[in-house]
Amino acid sequence: MDAKSLYLLIALAPLFTAVLVGLFGTGFMGSWITRKGAHWLACIGVGVSLVGSLLALQQTLDGSVFDETIYIWSWIGPFKFEVGFLVDTLTALMMVVVTFVSLMVHIYTIGYMSDDRGYIRFFSYISLFTFSMLMLVMANNMMQLFFGWEAVGLVSYLLIGFYYGRPTAVFANLKAFMVNRVGDFGFVLGIALLYANTGSLHYEAVFAQADRLAGLNFPGTDWHLLTVACLALFVGAMGKSALAPLHVWLPDSMEGPTPISALIHAATMVTAGIFMVARFSPLFEHAPAVLSFIMLVGAFGALFLGLIAVVQNDIKRVVAYSTLSQLGYMAVALGASAYSVAIFHLMTHAFFKALLFLTAGSVIIGMHHGQDMRHMGGLRKYMPITWITTLIGTLALVGFPFFSGFYSKEPIVEVTEAANVWGAGIAHWAVYVGLFVTSLYSFRLYFLVFHGKERFDTQKGPSALVHEEDFDVLRGEAKAAAIAEMAHHHGLPKESPWVVTVPLMLLAFMSIVAGIWFVQPLLFGDFFQGAITVLPEHPAMADLAARWHGWVAYGLHGIVSMPFVLLIAGFVVSWYCWLINPQVPAALARTFAPIYRLLDHKLYFDWFNMHVIVPVTTGLGRGLWQGGDRGLIDGLIVNGSARLVGMTAAAGRLLQSGYIYHYAFAMILGIMVFLTFFVLMVH
Repeated sequence: MDAKSLYLLIALAPLFTAVLVGLFGTGFMGSWITRKGAHWLACIGVGVSLVGSLLALQQTLDGSVFDETIYIWSWIGPFKFEVGFLVDTLTALMMVVVTFVSLMVHIYTIGYMSDDRGYIRFFSYISLFTFSMLMLVMANNMMQLFFGWEAVGLVSYLLIGFYYGRPTAVFANLKAFMVNRVGDFGFVLGIALLYANTGSLHYEAVFAQADRLAGLNFPGTDWHLLTVACLALFVGAMGKSALAPLHVWLPDSMEGPTPISALIHAATMVTAGIFMVARFSPLFEHAPAVLSFIMLVGAFGALFLGLIAVVQNDIKRVVAYSTLSQLGYMAVALGASAYSVAIFHLMTHAFFKALLFLTAGSVIIGMHHGQDMRHMGGLRKYMPITWITTLIGTLALVGFPFFSGFYSKEPIVEVTEAANVWGAGIAHWAVYVGLFVTSLYSFRLYFLVFHGKERFDTQKGPSALVHEEDFDVLRGEAKAAAIAEMAHHHGLPKESPWVVTVPLMLLAFMSIVAGIWFVQPLLFGDFFQGAITVLPEHPAMADLAARWHGWVAYGLHGIVSMPFVLLIAGFVVSWYCWLINPQVPAALARTFAPIYRLLDHKLYFDWFNMHVIVPVTTGLGRGLWQGGDRGLIDGLIVNGSARLVGMTAAAGRLLQSGYIYHYAFAMILGIMVFLTFFVLMVH
């Protein structure tokens, strides 16, 4: 099979199964495909893409780079809009990560959603999402990149609102759609600006003109053209990768089924912005002001959005805010021109964060769809596989030495010391403190869920909670009957079926070994040579390489480093506050009530949006509708022109009386005016 056919197979296999399952399994064009047939087809389609992606990665490691047009979509004058693939090491790595995590999610979904009415529809959606993400990362031009960008947004809208009967799900997917429109507006402006100044949408043609573009100013200003263009592109990345302040959609998107949280919000969609900045590194390297902005935005997210996770009680929301924090770490690496570190953390994060989302889903299954960690505890003896895999994912997340997260997070802390951009010092302290915060909320989740007192009735099961707030609206016998009914249908927690636990074990394995396997070639080898550009004036990676002595020495050094001390401090504080003395968190919340209130209200980002942004935009929209659309366009231009024609016609009818002497008088009057004008002109 030639390279072009291979890449078409990789991209189109999930699309084919998505269309097949969607049309012939959901009742849209019949129900010929059964539930079993749907998940087999979807898994085979993504499995084919994974095998093809591994072959593509092997080819790129052998030095092969594919950059060709597949077909011309549109040709307008001298401008061509093409669909094509660029498969180099950066693309191939992303393809493997996307398809591997997607396959794990497909298999996991078989067990997690076995009783769901939308089972077949869900498999169609996640296969379509995989196709969209592959088209995004495989694009060799900005038009196809934008297609994939919008396609993943569309499918995420469908998946977040999968339970469209719930008002909260409808609100969440609408919120995600609207916030991403803000980012996408900036993204398309950046693409248009580059297209206008290069005459091409093709990556190679645009990047080849980076030096020339660096010498241009934005028309009418003293701003460098690339500063404006890269800033606009990064606004798109802020929306898609949920970077502050456009992060507000991601926690609410937990309304979607748990497998979607792993697929979209850990490994694929939210990392699209990080990938895009790395792909456009030849341009961002000429925009140091934008790199500073990226670093500061990332530092804010790494620290402050992580702090919000400390006060969350919903198990999925804790992991969601953890994702926001880790995306901040990736952005810090991008701002330091350590693009390879950002991509490496993207990869390791995909494994351990997908693992944590899926273990959270396994816990939710065991708790019979309870998600409040205050009503859990002691689950390690009921769910041993989920317990140990969660511990592995937690150790990788906090950056424990020799786990994958350590090899990707520790370099981010180090490159901020050598970064030659403004704001590096602020970012350095933010990510340092963020290490403690990450350990604090991660072990809080771990202890509340798997250790300590069982905070559910061991006789009636997890649905009969010790804190029976859900039944407070009932009284007497009605309340007792409701609790008994739930207890009758739900027993004690138990381990999830193998289709759930096998993906957990595979992701746990990668969360352990991915750092050891890939740190040397990805960070200190020539893996990204030709795919990522770093200018000599940005020495962070060179400084990091000078201190590298192999993964063993790096791991041993990590045990005696300050980040490890912060990690242990977070562990000890969590252990004491949520296992030994659970009254301490409540006492601290009372003592530091303003800070607790600030975190509990998510830094008031949602409040600001609802009480400031929404009224302003609503008022502006209403003003444009009433004044612009109805008043100016309909009232003046459309209806006004019609009224002008009517008035002119009415005046004309008065002059057309039908009497000859009226016409003779008009002719004589006209001749007199003409002669008067002629005489005045002569003299």
